Amino acid sequence: MTTSSTPSALLQAGLPALQEALRQEGLAGWLLYDFHLQNPTAVDALGLREHMLTRRWYYLVPAQGEATLLVHAIELGSFPADVPGKRASYGSWQSLDAALRALLAPLGPKPRLAMEYFPGAGIPYLSRVDGGTLEQVRGLGAEVVSSAALVQRFLCRWTPHQVASHVRALRAIDDAKDAAFEQIGLALRQGREPTETGIQKFLMDRFAEAKLETDHPPIVAVNGHAGDPHYVPSERTPTPIRRGDLVLIDLWARHRGPDDVYADITWVGFCGDRPPAKAAEIFGVAAAGRDLGLATVRDAWRERRTLQGWQVDRAVRDLIASRGYGERFIHRTGHSIGRAVHGDGANLDDLETRDTRELIEGLAFSIEPGIYLPDEGLGVRTEIDVVLTPEGPQVFSKIQEEIVRIGL
Repeated sequence: MTTSSTPSALLQAGLPALQEALRQEGLAGWLLYDFHLQNPTAVDALGLREHMLTRRWYYLVPAQGEATLLVHAIELGSFPADVPGKRASYGSWQSLDAALRALLAPLGPKPRLAMEYFPGAGIPYLSRVDGGTLEQVRGLGAEVVSSAALVQRFLCRWTPHQVASHVRALRAIDDAKDAAFEQIGLALRQGREPTETGIQKFLMDRFAEAKLETDHPPIVAVNGHAGDPHYVPSERTPTPIRRGDLVLIDLWARHRGPDDVYADITWVGFCGDRPPAKAAEIFGVAAAGRDLGLATVRDAWRERRTLQGWQVDRAVRDLIASRGYGERFIHRTGHSIGRAVHGDGANLDDLETRDTRELIEGLAFSIEPGIYLPDEGLGVRTEIDVVLTPEGPQVFSKIQEEIVRIGL
């Protein structure tokens, strides 16, 4: 995840709107908690990435009244001034217990509190608060429920600025990807064999020129390496790219503005005029799944139906299974995208989890089915990003229709 300083997401969304949502959901409040970046959702909500915090802190937004920050006495000055509300402090563990009781007391005897928790850890992205802290809060009489819907509504929906930053990032990484395929072709025509890590470095240089940042370098995977969805090229075992090779490039990046968001795409190329029939076949199946996923989202928008993340994954997965490759599609269909490439919003997932969160306006996510045949020296993935705008689901990038022929 990016470490750039970000403004308080809750302040941007507006506490009055949040408090109205809390009342509508029958919640007494939202209790944000963190210790040593264990809950990046809470950290980002208050814009604390660049602030030195080494002790437990709590931030309560009640359904009525003023928000309150509870923090260790030595770190009262570490919170940015734009975090609204009262300040309270503790020093010893005994005073922490007393301060927590005082913090929750105005909410009544059995308040319903939202926290970054999900029943049964069903959605790990929303299972941020440790079990001991949940026990502590419940021991004070509170009923803890998941903040999943609040996180989506108030922390994950993109602003017009963020949509524009996504489009800029998409253009830049798409240009870098095209240049990488051209670089491979040029080297092969000159009788040289580029390597996976060499092309990876080429892409990182293009990112630097475009003033992009990324949490990890791009994936450049040849042949059977493309059959590993999270393959990492290594200088220790450099792999050449030769004539007749299949090359998968997965790249993601964002510009460096504090509120800018990621773009994330995957394309597949072949070093020659005609890809092997098997590669063309499985790419066609993956592309059909991708297109069905996008059509499923667009149809629901036109029909004013609200989808849950798992439903899109199920449509894509069933199609790929019907073509005989269900067991070779080994990851979810897509992930939320935000200031981190894997955001906190709904994922398109009915495999790794059953993501029941709704796909609401303002969210963005990838659609990226893949088919992996490492035993046959093959693997493909095709990835687009979808933004749920007021005008409907939008894809701001090119969509790959066939395997790129890398000219020799």
